[in-house]
Amino acid sequence: MKASVVSTETRDSATAGRYLASEIGKSLGKSPAALVVFAAPQHDHKAMLSAIKNVWPDTILVGASSAGEFTNATSGQGLACALGLVGDDVAFSYSVGRNLAAGAASAARDIASGFTHSPPSQLPFRSALVLADALAGHADVLVDQLTLATAGQYQFFGGGAGDNAQFQKTTVFYGDEVLSDAAVALEILSSKPLGVGVSHGWSPASRAYRVTAAQGMRVISLDGFPAIEAFEEHAEATHQKLDRQEPLPFFLHNIIGIDCGAEHRLRVPLAIDEEGAILCAAEVPVGSIIKIMRTNTSSAVTAAKSAANAALAALDGPPAAALFFDCVATRLRMGDEFGAELSILQDKFSDIPLTGCNTHGQIARAEGQFSGFHNCTAVVCAFPE
Repeated sequence: MKASVVSTETRDSATAGRYLASEIGKSLGKSPAALVVFAAPQHDHKAMLSAIKNVWPDTILVGASSAGEFTNATSGQGLACALGLVGDDVAFSYSVGRNLAAGAASAARDIASGFTHSPPSQLPFRSALVLADALAGHADVLVDQLTLATAGQYQFFGGGAGDNAQFQKTTVFYGDEVLSDAAVALEILSSKPLGVGVSHGWSPASRAYRVTAAQGMRVISLDGFPAIEAFEEHAEATHQKLDRQEPLPFFLHNIIGIDCGAEHRLRVPLAIDEEGAILCAAEVPVGSIIKIMRTNTSSAVTAAKSAANAALAALDGPPAAALFFDCVATRLRMGDEFGAELSILQDKFSDIPLTGCNTHGQIARAEGQFSGFHNCTAVVCAFPE
């Protein structure tokens, strides 16, 4: 497989699209078979995608709005980045699932129905990049149902589209279409395995609580009491400040960990309603056991390194390119120190194309990895040469 990564700070979206397409083509020496695009929410995504498709009308194109973009050479908010892929030992297709909020299971079946049902024997490894409008909810159900719909034969990686933590509108890209309430997938059939690594670096910091009432992304009560009371109890015990009117600074450092046995699946609290319920970035199931979690800069950097190492270890040879997804909440919590985490990936993949973005949730399903829909988790995918 051959890959190329290009980014641009150009604010004119059509110009940015033409630049991405042109530079990818120059680097690959031919048209890309597949193109993955991440673009900041302030861009006119339709204009950008149309400009790309005018240059490469036959190229498969998927992508998403983002919450911070990066490559080997640059990072920031307001960029547009593209990963071009091509090769004789790889085949791509793409599919879309719509009406995610009303039926994640149906959306998953629609996506899976677009996959290749009888892959050629020389391409035995099945993977898919999955990008979802996380604001539609049910991304965890989407991942579970994709696994069922594909009989567990695919590994998945990706994330939720972002809007720089405004949580107003996020979109995914399917060709030149810009979609909300939808998920897209890039199917990748390859002669060698792709490597996926997952790690988060958070550890429990509170006693266990049971979720006694929840509705969608709203955690209503823990141990029968309004959910916010557990966080106020924890704030007092750990000598932290929790302001009900502006709780996000506290929440970014004290997130929810759903007890999954050997690991904790993370959920970011975002706000408190008038009834003391906590609004989260993703669903927290009724009956689950949760703990309030903690981390630090060192743990976050170590997690990114662990995810990268796991992705590389799963390859059968050297990498050709890498994708990196991490949570916008991680970037907000770490501030300038997020650069230390990103530099680990940039150093690790200094000799190959690397791109990615901060997302509103991360997706991973791979053998030996902690699978599902996550928050505040580093996900790395390494593509084989």
